[in-house]
Amino acid sequence: MRLYAVLFLVAISTMLAESVSIKTLVFPSETSTSYVEMVPQKPLNMRAFTLCMRVATELTGRREIVLFAYRTQRADELNVWRELDGRLSFYLVDEPVFFRVPDIGALQTHLCVTWDSSSGAAALFMDGRKSLTKIFKKGHTVQPRGKVIIGQDLDSYLGPFDANQSFVGEIGDINLWDSVLSDRMIQDMFSGKRVPRGNVFDWETTQLKINGEVVVVNTQQ
Repeated sequence: MRLYAVLFLVAISTMLAESVSIKTLVFPSETSTSYVEMVPQKPLNMRAFTLCMRVATELTGRREIVLFAYRTQRADELNVWRELDGRLSFYLVDEPVFFRVPDIGALQTHLCVTWDSSSGAAALFMDGRKSLTKIFKKGHTVQPRGKVIIGQDLDSYLGPFDANQSFVGEIGDINLWDSVLSDRMIQDMFSGKRVPRGNVFDWETTQLKINGEVVVVNTQQ
């Protein structure tokens, strides 16, 4: 019996050591004051990127929703939206590319967008499944020295915000790389396997500046 007890304790200790605490941002209501600023590990000077997140919302079909907003003093450099008609999109310097995909709802969705300047190839992944590839903003460079905001759309560099465009729901595991990840790596990330963390934003270590009524919830994975 003692041997079984020891083996059981070892197994439990191993499981706890391997588990990871993941924080999720919960935006409980529509406001113009609740948002989170993410502090990058390096400047967002990018000719390619992969941006991933896990998101859930019950605002389906009611209005457009901003999922990620990066703005410099000059322009909206990189925004990700759920459009009014349910399409997902991302914008580079105010120009959009749209993807008609299943709607985001109350069940958590793993979402990634990828883009490469050299070819213009842009794609979207939902729960590990890849969309068709579109050619978008070939030769463009995302400019540095801006702000990244979660939960609100930066209509100007310092605000103000519009509550009708605010995010309501939960969002987390936001990682950004300045390269295009392989399809397999994105699929592994969706399935919960450990992959190299974002080198621009690493959700496990990135500094978050919480404002308003945002609640940070920690879960074990």
